[in-house]
Amino acid sequence: MNNVTSPQLNPELQRLIEARHHDPFALLGRHPQDKKVVVRAHFPYAEEVVLVEANQPLERIPNTDLFEWHGKPSQVPERYQLRWRDSNGNESTAHDPYCFPPQIADFDLYLFGEGKHWHAYRFLGAHPHVADGVSGVLFGVWAPNAERVSVVGNFNRWDGRCHPMRGRGASGIWELFIPSLCAGDLYKFELRNRNSGVVFLKADPYGQHFEMRPSTSTIVPKADTYVWGDSEWLEKRKNFDWLHQPLSVYEVHLGSWRRGWEGEFINYRELAHQLVDYVKDMGFTHIELLPITEHPFDGSWGYQTIGYYAPTSRFGTPDDFRYFMDYCHQQDIGVILDWVPAHFPKDAHGLARFDGEPLYEHADSRKGEHLDWGTLIFNYGRYEVKNFLLSSALYWLEEFHIDGLRVDAVASMLYLDYSRKEWVPNQYGGRENLEAIDFLRELNTVVHSEHHGAMVIAEESTSWPQVTRPTYLGGLGFSLKWNMGWMNDTLRYIAQNPIHRKYHHDLLTFSMLYCFTENFMLPFSHDEVVHGKGSMLYKMPGDEWQRFANLRLLYTYMFTHPGKKLLFMGTEFGQGTEWNEASSLDWYVLEYSFHQGMQLLVKDLNRLYCNSPALYHFEFEWQGFQWIDCHDAEQSIISYIRKQDDDFLVVIVNFTPVPRHGYRIGVPREGRYTEVLNSDSHYYGGSGVGNGDVELIAEERPWMDNPYSICVTVPPLSGIVLKPELLPQPESVAASAEEEIAPEEAVAVVEVVPAATTPVAVKDTPDPVIAEEESKPAAA
Repeated sequence: MNNVTSPQLNPELQRLIEARHHDPFALLGRHPQDKKVVVRAHFPYAEEVVLVEANQPLERIPNTDLFEWHGKPSQVPERYQLRWRDSNGNESTAHDPYCFPPQIADFDLYLFGEGKHWHAYRFLGAHPHVADGVSGVLFGVWAPNAERVSVVGNFNRWDGRCHPMRGRGASGIWELFIPSLCAGDLYKFELRNRNSGVVFLKADPYGQHFEMRPSTSTIVPKADTYVWGDSEWLEKRKNFDWLHQPLSVYEVHLGSWRRGWEGEFINYRELAHQLVDYVKDMGFTHIELLPITEHPFDGSWGYQTIGYYAPTSRFGTPDDFRYFMDYCHQQDIGVILDWVPAHFPKDAHGLARFDGEPLYEHADSRKGEHLDWGTLIFNYGRYEVKNFLLSSALYWLEEFHIDGLRVDAVASMLYLDYSRKEWVPNQYGGRENLEAIDFLRELNTVVHSEHHGAMVIAEESTSWPQVTRPTYLGGLGFSLKWNMGWMNDTLRYIAQNPIHRKYHHDLLTFSMLYCFTENFMLPFSHDEVVHGKGSMLYKMPGDEWQRFANLRLLYTYMFTHPGKKLLFMGTEFGQGTEWNEASSLDWYVLEYSFHQGMQLLVKDLNRLYCNSPALYHFEFEWQGFQWIDCHDAEQSIISYIRKQDDDFLVVIVNFTPVPRHGYRIGVPREGRYTEVLNSDSHYYGGSGVGNGDVELIAEERPWMDNPYSICVTVPPLSGIVLKPELLPQPESVAASAEEEIAPEEAVAVVEVVPAATTPVAVKDTPDPVIAEEESKPAAA
């Protein structure tokens, strides 16, 4: 029946049937009236409503869909049931939602309002819930500018009149417990703005499961009953000294790493086995996932997030993702999640003007919008918004056992004038976003205090000081920072024709002037192979052989340079085409020898890196690095030592296609030196020039400020790594030395990569056009 205005109808009831009332519990449910009780219910589609316990019908208020029953208190319990029948004869029975008291604790509301509730996801959103022995779903949402909020879904014909929510006063939170609902039901929130009266239909900001795009409904999650098997990993992680351990990260976009036979997405569970097997074989220690937080547009790669608490449904359910994480940990692979607290999209069903007013974003577009990206900026000064983001961070760490967060676009958060002509200065007249800075410091403090061993990594592209220094020393508190300066300088250098590289030598050496000011990660990420930048392979100059040689040289330089490592998928085998998120990687290229060699080199670089404390123990401290020669610009060669106490490796990299025979370098120790890696090996598709069969004995001839020196052959467009061995000594000398040297001082043995005997065929191709590398915002 359609409700109509009646002059005799109570104005409060009129507001209720028009879906404008802010407090439906004041009218609906069980209420004392004189010495009796009245039970009132609103059923827009009911022909008949019956009070089950009294087995008596409720009377319809004329010209409305309101029903009332009057009787003795003893005839109806406090938690009663109603049975109703619609015009099609369908009957339903359930407890009345409006006979239950508030379910969200006042203490939760207080902490939320103070910005100190780090687990707001536990009471906001939709949760299977039991109230007074009755099962159902408890809904909660923050919407302080709403006049009325309703839960709508496939259980009430998406009609906002059916289930209006209870407002919890000044907190701005609305809640409703609906009995008989269960996991899998679809829902949204319908909100009416108190000023304009405009009605909005929104997905749940705290939703934990969403429909597959293009559908936009939130799904009631099932209770978390997943049985984890990664306790050993989590216990080990608590004491994970990542500062002094190898960290080699494989960056992955799950939607395009691999796809099914018909181009379909692969489930999290199947991806777990395929991806982990590959990553372990390649020698990486961690996987970094481009955002799998739910997002409506594939082309955003996940960086324009709608569901900050929901693994995307593209690859399965939340439990499927739990299985993915569990399997990774049981196979000793860590997982880092790209997480985006910098901005969010304007999609109508998302956070934008959530209750009809700027809520999660700033009202002033000069502070609240990224014009370049078409997204909105979080209002970090609002406690409830900080709660939303902090709770999201902890949610992934706690509910899915994520090992770290890589925070996207930190630079855009730190500066009020980031990529904009019009901006509003802070209270001191500066360009620093003080509220965002406070948020980032609190984020890092909370994560590191609550989850020992978890990492928080900043994608920060400016020279902001102390990004990875503790907050109590004035830093931002991140664990690691992407070294965007090193990445850009190195790619600018390697793109030069080798004959011109001597004029750009400072691009190679400059990084060591600031290398130990932060805890740096060296990234060749997805950002370098999109937006017309081409693939990593086709950034390299020269013919086909030279491109592969340059790329092998680049990776050898990267893995021996101080800093943790990150490679984007496909770059490890030299994919030739630019990355496309809509299709699988070009795995077929591994049928060709050059690509096989590239993949094998990365595997061996990971093996060398992970087995050599000299390469990883002091990646953030000057004790781990020493120049041998940084001045040989004329021959475009640099040489350096990576070391850990008495253990060290010698690295020589040649950025020209000219082999250098009899190249003398200084070394700190006498003895024999063995070539343990040569990127020009036949195994990798190189020319096979090197020192594999040569006995390199250090002479007592001072050179380059070192007491000893050796002559080596430096292959073209390649890097070589040498490891020292002590020369054999007479038995009497060896015996006495054995007594003096403690076991822990013995030098670790690094497996030698053997040289191939058969050269690989090379085919010339035209020189590529090398585009100038520019930093672009990573917020597609």
